[in-house]
Amino acid sequence: MSTHIAAKPGEIAEVVLLPGDPLRAKWIAENLLEDAVQYSSVRNMFGFTGSYQGKRISVQGTGMGAPSIGIYGYELFNDYGVQTAIRVGTSGGLAPTKLRDVVIAMAASTDSAINRRATNGLDFSPIADYALLEKAVAKARSMGIDFHVGGVASGDLFYDETDSLEHWKKLGILALEMETSQLYTLAARFGRKALSILTVSDLMDGSASTSSEERETGFRAMVEIALAAAH
Repeated sequence: MSTHIAAKPGEIAEVVLLPGDPLRAKWIAENLLEDAVQYSSVRNMFGFTGSYQGKRISVQGTGMGAPSIGIYGYELFNDYGVQTAIRVGTSGGLAPTKLRDVVIAMAASTDSAINRRATNGLDFSPIADYALLEKAVAKARSMGIDFHVGGVASGDLFYDETDSLEHWKKLGILALEMETSQLYTLAARFGRKALSILTVSDLMDGSASTSSEERETGFRAMVEIALAAAH
């Protein structure tokens, strides 16, 4: 048992999916995992372990933002020996993405100071594990869905009133979210594997968005890609 996760030793698999929304974790466990058992409900941040096509898989809610995924990622890697962590979350899309497209994050830029504090001022470049990335791309291609591979940006401000969006556009960023940079950095620190697979839930120009219900339960494709990458 760690500070924020109530699991006993051995209750969490070596491969964990990480949705930000704990209700999405519950939906994944109930709809895509077999024989799922809940191991934690601390702070209503649900965690489950089950199996998918014979492989043991856990799913753990992380909450929103770098500090929150930093807590759960650290405890999963450090206290439970997790080897592979795959974020499955939502994002705000930039051109050329469209609503409900899948974005597979090859790298994650950030405006956060967390990485600099963790690396003594160095500008570390957080990147995905290539083997996971390659399997995710292969699965997405086989599904025939609209997907993109490239850089995302993890921001500290959900309501950002600065002009940072224009800079991210110029740099070719595909989508904005709040967690991937921290996850990739933690994985590098612990020598583990990480990948972030995102669904575009709204467009940053304000022209389209999905409902809260759809964000909770409607993004099955990215989870199926994550499960394929985990094998």
